[in-house]
This record gives sequence, C-alpha cells and structure tokens, in this order.
Amino acid sequence: MKILIINPGSTSTKVAIYEDLEEKIIENITIDASVLKQFDDLYDQTDMRYKQVIKFLDDNNIKLSDLDVIVSRGGMLPPLHTGAYVVDDELCDIMRNHPAQIHASNLGALVARMISKEADIPAYIYDAVSVDELSDLARLSGVKEYPRRSFSHALNTRAVAMKYCEDKGLDYYNSSIIVAHLGGGISMNFQKNGHLVDISSSDEGPFSTNRAGFLPIYSCITIADKGGAQALQRYEDSTGGLISYLNTNDAREVEKMIEEGNEEALMVYKAMAYQIAKTIGSLAVVDDGKIDGILLTGGMAYSKMLTQWVIDKVSFIAPVTLYPGEFEMKALASGGYRVMKGEEKADYLRL
Repeated sequence: MKILIINPGSTSTKVAIYEDLEEKIIENITIDASVLKQFDDLYDQTDMRYKQVIKFLDDNNIKLSDLDVIVSRGGMLPPLHTGAYVVDDELCDIMRNHPAQIHASNLGALVARMISKEADIPAYIYDAVSVDELSDLARLSGVKEYPRRSFSHALNTRAVAMKYCEDKGLDYYNSSIIVAHLGGGISMNFQKNGHLVDISSSDEGPFSTNRAGFLPIYSCITIADKGGAQALQRYEDSTGGLISYLNTNDAREVEKMIEEGNEEALMVYKAMAYQIAKTIGSLAVVDDGKIDGILLTGGMAYSKMLTQWVIDKVSFIAPVTLYPGEFEMKALASGGYRVMKGEEKADYLRL
C-alpha cells in the first residue's frame, strides 16, 4: 500500500511516501519568506502547496496512479473526536469557512482533496489538533460563557501512547496514560481507554521556549490594559517563556549558560521543569491515580537535564518513559493504514 503523507507548517510543507508502515521518501520543502509575503490570505497558498506536493511526486517518479491513499495533518477544525475523518468537499468547506483558528496546517486537507480527486483515491485526516473529548467535569472553566476547549498535540501524543502500550504489552484501549509534549509549545493530555479526556493546552500549563503558558489573570488584565490584546497574544505565542527571561528560545543555549555558571538560567530552566512536573501532577487525579505510564515526547525530551528534573518529581506517580522527537508522519501513515485495512473506521465531519 502506497501512502502519501502531507503535513503543512507555517514555513514549510513536509511530504512523505510510505509503503505500508515503512517510510520510503520524506522531504521538508521550505518556503521562502518572500514567497509567503505574496499571499494576503492563508488559503491563497493552497495552489502553491499543491504544486509543491505534485513536484515532490514528479521528482521521485511517482505517478498519481501509484498512490492508494492520502493522509493529511488535520488542522484547526471545530471540535472532533480522535481518529480518522474522510476528506471530502464538506470537510474542506468547513476548513475554509468555519475553522477553529487560522493555521497553516489547515491547508493539508485542501491539498489532499485536490490530489485525491485527480487520483480517484480516498484521503483522510487523522488526530487533528482540535480533537476534543473532554469529560463533562473537565469542560467547566469557571466562567459559564467560556468553557474549556481542547487543543493539544493529539497526533504525536496518541502515537507515542500507542507505541508505549505496544512496547509494554498493554491494551491501549484499556489504559490510562499521561503524555507531555515538550516543544515550542508544551501541551499534555490524559488518555483514558484511547480518548483524550483531559488536557493542558499550551496556554494553560507550563511556559516553554517562547510561550508564556498559564499567566495569572490579573497579570493578563494589566498586559491587555497596557498593550492591548495583541500584546497578550505575543506573550502566549512568541515572546514568553525562555525568550522572555533569557532572550533565547533555544534550550541548548540555556543548558550551555547553565554549564558556564549562569544562575539565572539555572533558575528559569528548573522553573520550567517544575511547572511541567506540577502539571503532570494535576493530571494524575483524572482517573483517581490509576496511571499506566507517564510519557515525555517532543524536541525538549532530548534534554537529559530537563527530563531528569521532571522524572525526579513525578516518578512516584507512575513510571516515566522518554520518546524524544516527534512522530507525526509515522502517526499519519499508521492511521491511514489502519483505516484502509479495516482496523479503524473513518468518520465524516458535519456541522
């Protein structure tokens, strides 16, 4: 089975070919900033991204008739459940006209639909960012008009949870697992029997390399009063976290500072580990302390220094296992493969 994987980012399009579950070709196609500036609207990039994928296929001598299925990153859709959704005209209309947020990943399904029509093969999205399976208790925020929404690194975190269960001989659909994705943004979720029943999104939990994470509400009011909503947004998206304290968003640079005796860098980095551990601890109550494992993934999970501080604080809760890096392309391929083999069923998104 030949699977085409499409994963758009803000400045690149990652494309891969899988034969069943084996990666054969992968390319991260970068997009120059001068090219991106030509597009006033995100969705105006769709044709350009489509041409990138077609060129990738041509360059690797792959015909559309060679493909069996296309799987794309899901993007910022309205709330949906875990797993696969069919990429059809209705889903693409929702993506264009009713997205939860505007984000480059929204383009994946649109490109997948264009190619699937030409090739006359199915296309799916899998474990979109907006997977929302919060329990009724977890939904309440404290203000009736503003319920909590679920945004987390669902694709990568579910993939590593499934891998952990496979490694340990556990049934993923009869397990309770906490997964922390430690990247440019830090999100976590509690996966119970395969569902993301509670989460800590990147604006609710620890600060990260360039995101503030949770901020005290009165501090938010002060920031908004001084600089408006955009100032608050900048702290949450790009100028908070390590970059606010240490003027770098590179954890490796921070560790070098620590090795050179920088006490402020040590305090800030330890504080990030402390907040990660504290958030894991808060998720530990979701299933009354019944936890099969705590998993750390994402780019910062490569850091022995950071992860050891976290492990020291949370290992009393459950065993901690590291899955450094991200596994999005393999997760997309695996999801599409299971659907094509009849092991999972794809749903249809309708408003």
